[in-house]
Amino acid sequence: MQEQEEIKHYHIGYTQGVYDLFHVGHLNLINHAKQYCDILIVGVNSDELVEDYKGKKPIISEQDRCTIVANIKAVDHAVIVTTLDKAVIYQKYPFDAVFIGSDWKGNPRWLKTEEDLKPLGAEVVYLPYTDGISSTILQEKLLSDK
Repeated sequence: MQEQEEIKHYHIGYTQGVYDLFHVGHLNLINHAKQYCDILIVGVNSDELVEDYKGKKPIISEQDRCTIVANIKAVDHAVIVTTLDKAVIYQKYPFDAVFIGSDWKGNPRWLKTEEDLKPLGAEVVYLPYTDGISSTILQEKLLSDK
């Protein structure tokens, strides 16, 4: 695991998310990740995957979300993914580092991800989280304004 202050330069970086109701926090993470790699691959969680682990369907379709992400200057490749398991994703898209928001640091799922990726030579890098914005906050605000 790399701390933000110790970040080195990587050839291929990877990050992943739902990117429903795309907001500045998403953009900040993607842009920050790109600063530390030559090639940035961004996984967009499929509609089915989101329904499986969040119990709700995304507002924007997977194809539209992938198109939005693919058109961000910092993104070299956007792909629709069907798993949260980064070791499985690594088999298809070998990366040197996976970037995630610092709000996940210490989370059991991410501690396991660190263990799973270590033998593959890939690192988990925690980047600063943008406080005060999330898709959940946006959805709640939209519903409360009705």
